[in-house]
Amino acid sequence: MKVTVVTLDDLTFSLDVSEDLELENFKAFCEVESGLIATEIMIFFNSQPLTDNKKTLSQYGIRDGDLVTLQHRSSAQPAVSIPSTAAISSLDFSSIQVPHQSSSSGPTTPSRQTSSYNDESARSIRDMLLVNKDQLAILQQNNPSLAEAVLSGSLDQFASVLRRQYIEKQQKEQQKMKLLTSNPFDTEAQRLIAEEIRQKNIEQNMEAAIEYNPETFGTVVMLYINCRVNGHPVKAFIDSGAQATIMSSAAAERCNIMRLVDTRWAGIAKGVGVQRIIGRIHMVQIQIENDFLTSSFSVLEAQPMDMLLGLDMLKRHQCSIDLKNNFLIIGTTGTRTPFLSESELPDCARLTGSAEEEQKAIEESKKIAEELEMREALEKSTKDSLGFSASPSTSTATTLLPSDKFTENDISELAKNGFDRKACIEELRRFNGDKKQALASLFAKSLKF
Repeated sequence: MKVTVVTLDDLTFSLDVSEDLELENFKAFCEVESGLIATEIMIFFNSQPLTDNKKTLSQYGIRDGDLVTLQHRSSAQPAVSIPSTAAISSLDFSSIQVPHQSSSSGPTTPSRQTSSYNDESARSIRDMLLVNKDQLAILQQNNPSLAEAVLSGSLDQFASVLRRQYIEKQQKEQQKMKLLTSNPFDTEAQRLIAEEIRQKNIEQNMEAAIEYNPETFGTVVMLYINCRVNGHPVKAFIDSGAQATIMSSAAAERCNIMRLVDTRWAGIAKGVGVQRIIGRIHMVQIQIENDFLTSSFSVLEAQPMDMLLGLDMLKRHQCSIDLKNNFLIIGTTGTRTPFLSESELPDCARLTGSAEEEQKAIEESKKIAEELEMREALEKSTKDSLGFSASPSTSTATTLLPSDKFTENDISELAKNGFDRKACIEELRRFNGDKKQALASLFAKSLKF
């Protein structure tokens, strides 16, 4: 449930807590937001002070959407009672610490404010998060470093991260308030005001999404099916956004089809990352249920998933993705195969991995991209040094070599039929200088149907 807390210095914040949360743990949350020591906080609800720290919020009658008042009292002062209207004017508010402002005894520095983060308050916050799995899941999305400190099991690490983040927050707030109070019409001050409004709109939008569409914060299970390639079981990922069907080199080795890879189709695959294409397998049979479907594969060197069925395969066999019944339907045969459940998915099917794995994948993509750029730069520099636009391999394709079994006259005879010199040399080399076979091959390649 969501509880709104208002302080006497007009500081307002909302807390998303459980009804079974004890008052002392609720004060610990207020300590994080307000910067006041939990033991010096008094909570008022319906103008009545809440004195028993062991009672839960539901026992006090606090419900979702309710508003409570937070009041600060010195540790030397007794519990605060509700003053009468006549006595309000005589109250001394000098002991109340106003966030982002200076007190009479001097400026409030982050180091002084973070002294409130003792081991006891940090332990209560961490224990509450460990018990409330929903809050921990939200914390993992919004503050991964703090969530990692919670799961680490070390209280000192959690308190250290909590203290460091609070110091950074206070420093930013102080800088912002200093800039706003010095000259609110300054360009930078106006930008900060606009940014503050934008952040509040984002928070309100997220709060509405959590309340009305909580399913959008869940993890979507990817679409995988069971199939067989060359008799070997493979879990294939269905991706209608991919242009071509691909397979990893490890899966191709396991399915014993690496011997069919045509390396002339090698290259670089660019998308979310950059990967090397080893080559292409032009025709392989895929068994889905009792159907045997033919497809071609582009074999990638460092592909985490075994196989990805792309749009070429899906369109060729008129496949339909039935999300209502959770089936992949083969349109050419009418066969239906179910999508795998979450427990059956491979490890690489998860959308989010550890920070180390994500960083490793990013570094590998950068490394391949840098190698590609280096190769292109070397080729460009080679062309410039040779003084012509052709690559080094092009020069050998248009000139005779000592090992060639044909002469310039043979090339000229074939070129008289309208063929390019480079193509004539390639065909003559292919057929060991046989002009008749080379001419037949040139005519066959020039025909268009």
